[in-house]
Amino acid sequence: MQLKQIFVNGERLRNTIETFADFGRTDHNGVTRLSLSEQDVRVRGYFTACCEELGMSVKVDDMGNMYATLAGSEEGPPIVMGSHLDTVKKGGRFDGVLGVIAGLEVVRTLVDHGIKPRLPVTVMNFTNEEGARFEPSMMASGVLSGKFDKAAMLEKKDAEGISFGEALEASGYAGEAENRIREAAAYLELHIEQGPVLEKENVKIGLVDCVVGMVCYEIEVTGESDHAGTTPMDMRRDALFAATDIITELRRKLAMLDPELVYTMGRMNVLPNIHTVIPNKVIFTVEARHKDMDVVRKVEAIIHGLPEEVLECGVSKTKLWGRDTVWFDPGICALVEQAAQKLGYSSRKLASGAGHDAQFVAGFLPSAMIFVPSVNGKSHCEEELTSYEDCEMGVNVVLETVLSLLSRA
Repeated sequence: MQLKQIFVNGERLRNTIETFADFGRTDHNGVTRLSLSEQDVRVRGYFTACCEELGMSVKVDDMGNMYATLAGSEEGPPIVMGSHLDTVKKGGRFDGVLGVIAGLEVVRTLVDHGIKPRLPVTVMNFTNEEGARFEPSMMASGVLSGKFDKAAMLEKKDAEGISFGEALEASGYAGEAENRIREAAAYLELHIEQGPVLEKENVKIGLVDCVVGMVCYEIEVTGESDHAGTTPMDMRRDALFAATDIITELRRKLAMLDPELVYTMGRMNVLPNIHTVIPNKVIFTVEARHKDMDVVRKVEAIIHGLPEEVLECGVSKTKLWGRDTVWFDPGICALVEQAAQKLGYSSRKLASGAGHDAQFVAGFLPSAMIFVPSVNGKSHCEEELTSYEDCEMGVNVVLETVLSLLSRA
């Protein structure tokens, strides 16, 4: 059965985005809503009320993940939409929450038009995606996918010494493991791009085919401290000078690999960090991301190929962590692309450089992501902005994809 083409209510979507932002809104129009905080508990309650008003049933699993389901006329794996309601400190109004609001607005639109879905339609809120209060990020989806050990996650503590398990119990959202999602017809996650590509190219919809693989190394350079005023330059073992030479060489070689490779030296510790003392140790990180794991392996080869001594300073390399590229379901991605084309929205394929719950969910559910533009590429800050019109287009793509899934025989 082919369902008629319908559209979401743009004004209602705008009002909903702003209402959700009121839970933790900052002085500069951002949002601080850390996982399982008072503001997070309050917004969960509001989300529940919105869903129950639509006749949806709301369940919670043992990691606090929320599942609001509109029953279908048939039994079967649900069509699932979602993301997360928690934010970083002084984050934006769109990151994460837009994916949950999209699911809510899709269900509202189905109800508006009297459409009884053939399959159940579920809207999800994942707990602690950001990891801003309890590390690591994507904690709950990581447990669901088997990437993280639940017992270990429950022991993770915030800056005040409160464990995730304690906060979960105190929140009232410690549900049952039997409520965990285990199958679905599809999982769809709408998200802001958090980067500048779509806006720069004036494209409205990002068709996300993967979350890129990445690797992170720590480089330690060991020299010798001496007095900054009395030690001749040719008699120094300056760890910082050696480190800067290494960074320059890394940048030169990494830049030659592939134009889509991104790499960052994001953390550096210089010891003893005194202006009158020659540094005796420098520790810095090298992180690189690319969707082609062969390119990532070439990055690792370059790092391993660094000399063991530079300017008479020892050099060691330690791999901190890494992940393989996660590819989304080709069939679901094709439906998303068809939806954008049917609606007449410009689109292009993109790889996600940031992590999302969808990358873990893709390990056990057929999944896809949709991006909408971020103004100036800003995210994880109060300046984060996506126009309401672009949000509306993104939600319409999710809606059209859901209608396509419901139309399948």
